[in-house]
Amino acid sequence: QVQLVESGGGLVQAGGSLRLSCVASGNYLRINALGWYRQAPGKQRELVAAITSGRDTNYADSVKGRFTISRDNAKNTVYLQMNSLKPEDTAVYYCNADSILMGGRYLEVWGQGTLVTVSS
Repeated sequence: QVQLVESGGGLVQAGGSLRLSCVASGNYLRINALGWYRQAPGKQRELVAAITSGRDTNYADSVKGRFTISRDNAKNTVYLQMNSLKPEDTAVYYCNADSILMGGRYLEVWGQGTLVTVSS
């Protein structure tokens, strides 16, 4: 199985920055795409940013130019650098991984989430 543990959330003022981290662990063959999603109160979960194993990235329009996703395969970690934060970025942020387990089975995995609160 694969476990994802996020960290780095917290309270920040508008215009500030935060860096989220997500570490993968467990017994797996490899992790392909990694992504960050968020869910604000009363809203559906949405994709924020994703990165492939080849480091191709895509972002939600609302975060383009402010957020940067990156990955360090040696550390089994994906990051989300969030700059120029806005109150509307307030949400629980979830890490997501497309993993391939030993034996070749595909498994999509979610972290437990980390809360980001941006005050105005």
